[in-house]
Amino acid sequence: MRSRYIQIQTMKGALISTLTIAGFAALTAISARVSIALPNSPVPITFQVLVVQLAALSLGAKAGAASQAPYLAAISAGLPLDAKGLGVAVWTQPTAGYLVGFIAASFTIGRLTEMGFSQNRILRLISGLVGVGVIYMIGVTWLTLGFLGGDWARGWAQGIAPFILIDLAKAVVAAGIAGGVRAWLAEPQGGLM
Repeated sequence: MRSRYIQIQTMKGALISTLTIAGFAALTAISARVSIALPNSPVPITFQVLVVQLAALSLGAKAGAASQAPYLAAISAGLPLDAKGLGVAVWTQPTAGYLVGFIAASFTIGRLTEMGFSQNRILRLISGLVGVGVIYMIGVTWLTLGFLGGDWARGWAQGIAPFILIDLAKAVVAAGIAGGVRAWLAEPQGGLM
């Protein structure tokens, strides 16, 4: 009897984890729809970085990274879920590196969270900013080497500088609400886990 209870609880936990991961993947896709083109950059402003941070701060390293994989897989399958609605063609564009950076950033932020960087807003903010740095590193490398002829000054000007204050604000918001999201997800009755 006890063994059956444990089996059901394990199955319930796996289902809830899967639904939570899928939910953050869907939020990433939805957040891409809020896109603001900048005049001197091929990279638009979106709310995706906020969702990536929130997923990782709420779910941890593995589940946070896993929450971005279905989003990228759907784009690779041809669904027009990226900011410009290109689908699989996005992988030939200057913004592709930023998308790849979502998985690495989620894992990094989530790992920092698991190491204790979730204890207060300041530590969550630091985790989020480290993740933004990971996204920038991968994104601007793709942009600079693939589309700007290796001109790192132009890479900085087009792929990082316009976004610093905006992404700082997103990190502040994610750090502020992640503790509540994490607590809600952990509640046995009201949350999902």
